Amino acid sequence: MSELSSIKLTSYSTKGGCGCKIGPADLSQVLKNLPTPVPDPNLLVGLDTSDDAGVYKLSDELALVQTVDFFTPIVDDPYSFGQVAAANAISDIYAMGGKPLTALNIVAFPINKLDKAVLAEILRGAGDKMREAGVTLVGGHSIDDNEPKFGLAVTGLVHPDKVRTNAGAKPGDKLILTKPIGVGVLTTSIKKDKLDEAEVQRVTQVMATLNKAAAEAMAPYDVHACTDVTGFGLLGHASELAKGSGVGVRLERSQVPVLPRVRELADEGFVPGGTKNNHAHLQGAVTYAESMDPVDQWILCDAVTSGGLLISVAADRAEALLADLHQAGVEAASIIGETVADHPGHIVVV
Repeated sequence: MSELSSIKLTSYSTKGGCGCKIGPADLSQVLKNLPTPVPDPNLLVGLDTSDDAGVYKLSDELALVQTVDFFTPIVDDPYSFGQVAAANAISDIYAMGGKPLTALNIVAFPINKLDKAVLAEILRGAGDKMREAGVTLVGGHSIDDNEPKFGLAVTGLVHPDKVRTNAGAKPGDKLILTKPIGVGVLTTSIKKDKLDEAEVQRVTQVMATLNKAAAEAMAPYDVHACTDVTGFGLLGHASELAKGSGVGVRLERSQVPVLPRVRELADEGFVPGGTKNNHAHLQGAVTYAESMDPVDQWILCDAVTSGGLLISVAADRAEALLADLHQAGVEAASIIGETVADHPGHIVVV
């Protein structure tokens, strides 16, 4: 890789990772104009609740889980970019309670601007991460594009009675988050050369870590709802869970795991546009503690790439699940709040 070490892959895009998603406000305007789908009793999860993947029932014992995710470079190292992109795409299957099975590569690459070895390293990183997840690559599609982009379309399997959605939380549940937030601030700082190599490696490792261990730890539990935290930020995805479930959410910001230096760098202005868009979109849907300044609020709305699972589980099972997550190596897992019956769809941060 030494001959590629001078390449600054993030310089080829204006945005990176899940921060390049179309914002939630704009996306909602587009999606509301989609034609009403033809009713299908086998469609278990579709577009209704902005869930992580679609689920289609094949039989009483088997359902198909399908998702797709791709984005522009989030880190400069091509191999690491491939790993992060693959982990992020596969995460949606885990969030639905499924087992990932196969994947298709999605490639956009400036073939006349960047060395072909860069693309080979991206694909190698993704391939290694797929092998770690037990996913079989079955093909893909590529186009010549001025801005590099990479991701996967992933197919998984789940029992129809064991599908986890973002719309099943019950009042009184505890909320568990399995990875720290602040990724958007740190990856924006990478583009500005504000992180040292150890800091880059730390945030890259968080993004490249599969949610496999977390998903396997939660499998024996009667988890009421689950989603993975990505481009819409912790509060954005918590808001979708609250609205889909018809519950309110109370978050304790002191319990939310945050990566080192995030507050410092955000205070210096290294806040991605996607994070600020998330914050603006949630105006009126979130009540913040009076002591929280805009920087604290932005961090909770920060656009995450390949984030952790946000799990809603009965209060009397939360501590046991948390212990099992820690035992499985999910060290950052923390109980960050609870669901409440009051003010459905609203979040209060204390």
